[in-house]
Amino acid sequence: MANTHYDYIIIGSGIAGLNTALLAREHGSVLILTKGKIDDCNTRYAQGGIAAAIGPGDSPELHFKDTLIAGAGLCDPEAVQVLTREGPQRVANLIHWGVPFDTIHGQIALGREGAHSMSRILHAGGDATGQHIELTLSALVGKSNITVLEYTLATQLLLEGKKVQGVATLSTQGGQTQTFTARTVVLATGGAGQLFRYTTNPEVATGDGVALGFNAGAQVMDMEFYQFHPTALWLEGAPTFLLSEAMRGEGAVLLDESGRAFMADYHPQADLAPRDVVSRAIAAEVGKSATGRVYLDISKLPPDTVKGRFPTIYKFCLDYGLDITRQPIPVAPAAHYMMGGVKIDTWGRTNIQGLYACGEVACSGVHGANRLASNSLLDTLVFAQRLVASSIGQAPPPATPDGRDVNVTLTNRPPVCASMPSLSRENLQDFMWRNLGLSRHGSRLLLAARVTNIWQRTAPTPTDRASYELRNMALLGRLMAEAALLRQESRGSHFREDFPETSAQWEKHIVLVKQEDIQ
Repeated sequence: MANTHYDYIIIGSGIAGLNTALLAREHGSVLILTKGKIDDCNTRYAQGGIAAAIGPGDSPELHFKDTLIAGAGLCDPEAVQVLTREGPQRVANLIHWGVPFDTIHGQIALGREGAHSMSRILHAGGDATGQHIELTLSALVGKSNITVLEYTLATQLLLEGKKVQGVATLSTQGGQTQTFTARTVVLATGGAGQLFRYTTNPEVATGDGVALGFNAGAQVMDMEFYQFHPTALWLEGAPTFLLSEAMRGEGAVLLDESGRAFMADYHPQADLAPRDVVSRAIAAEVGKSATGRVYLDISKLPPDTVKGRFPTIYKFCLDYGLDITRQPIPVAPAAHYMMGGVKIDTWGRTNIQGLYACGEVACSGVHGANRLASNSLLDTLVFAQRLVASSIGQAPPPATPDGRDVNVTLTNRPPVCASMPSLSRENLQDFMWRNLGLSRHGSRLLLAARVTNIWQRTAPTPTDRASYELRNMALLGRLMAEAALLRQESRGSHFREDFPETSAQWEKHIVLVKQEDIQ
């Protein structure tokens, strides 16, 4: 390829990357780097939809309040205000670009999900919202002058002083290395669900963007908060598959092995309680049952309603012999969404000049300790718009950092004396699931911090996509373990058996940064 310099380099091809690219093309040349195909991303699997206050009786103020409540005291109010105030206009942009949101009698249909006080979830193709958005945006990118390099892994951010200069890459097919330079680099690589044995995320979600940013000196925040989706399909022979929260919004009920609805025992909102509450309630019920089973039942709805509203879920379950219009669905929690990430301000800026982040890889504090359902796609749209505005000089100077944050420089830990598992993707996923899953304890977290530190330090020099991903996952596991060990309380998605209460002293963020010489 002749051209190696661009105005914008965007790493990642989900909705965050594609949307940012489409906005940035108005202001310069754009290169998208993606380690697989352009449509290998989490966006495709977003079933529930996008939350926005566009319905009658709804308002950004109500959406703001619901988000703060779900975030369990850790949402950044300014970021949430930006999200809820600017959200409706960003959704209007998607409609203008041709995303086919579902309608009823010519009006956009709005669904309800857990912890929302109003019906405000826009969806497309019933439960295929992410796929429709991804297809629409990737088609627009394909018709534009945006350059897309598939099967190209970003391996390092190149700096000059405290300013990003470009990206080093590796071809995941041929193994060739190449360097690209740019005045603006955007991390839009998505989440890290592959850290865990059970996840709703695709194979590409290995935390690459957080690792790239952290290794370059970017601050990383809220890594202890990983959201587990309460209802993933738990069927022998079937892969872990997301069962949208919108099912409970439409009236599906969680049942124990005897057929009793149990969520009212745990929360006043019962089946529409926040995700962390529902996930731990299911885990508790599984622990109490002889069969180890909990079920989601939507069979009381008319079969045509279920098939029309949840066509993807209906067909997937039917392919594995389960008719959800007649039978309850066995479910269990699975790793779903990373609330933490590379720290950004409300203009998408990191602490490295010229480096921005957007989507699940980024952390503005908008999701707090527990993301409100369907706020994630909105998050990508709103902050993509703002980071592009910032990149052309339309943002005010960065604000002074919040003095309440706990800033920690990561240092190497002493080695583990006992025998420890060797580093492999499978061992790491099992280890993370056991020690940093739904329920945590200080002794296990300390072990996790030590083991992941050794994995990180002794991982062989990466040479291909799999070894780069494994090294990145070891680092992400370390960041998560260290932050979870520091937070001596339970809040949102972070639950510690040894500190089961929420503490007012911990109403602050944990920010991690790399020690200069740490390997």
